[in-house]
Amino acid sequence: MRVETKLFLYLVGFFVPVTLIYGFWTKWQEPIGVIALLLSALLFALTGFFLWMTGKKLALRPEDNTAGEIEDAEGNYGYFVASSWTPLWLAASGAVMFAGLAIGWWLFIIGAMFAIVAVCLWVFESFSGEYSI
Repeated sequence: MRVETKLFLYLVGFFVPVTLIYGFWTKWQEPIGVIALLLSALLFALTGFFLWMTGKKLALRPEDNTAGEIEDAEGNYGYFVASSWTPLWLAASGAVMFAGLAIGWWLFIIGAMFAIVAVCLWVFESFSGEYSI
């Protein structure tokens, strides 16, 4: 988790100076941009801190070993359904929901109903049918 931790902490180091530069550039008269940049820095700091604390508790992963080989990471990565149409229906219902934000709440509600059905299908598709485990 060292690479991920460094990535997020480097982004904190980027967003903090950018926040200050933006604040001085706008003479602190435009608070929305400053707050958005500050919250971005805090979000990356929170994620980097979480990854740092989690990385201290876990053993070294094969990805963290600089002298590691490809075969060090072999093994079971979990069960994945071979072919599923459910993510397509979930994405389509998400598109209908986002269009509903622009068009009207009635369309958003229709998309939300389809999204609920698609999420339930996606969660339970491994328990029955052709791809049951």
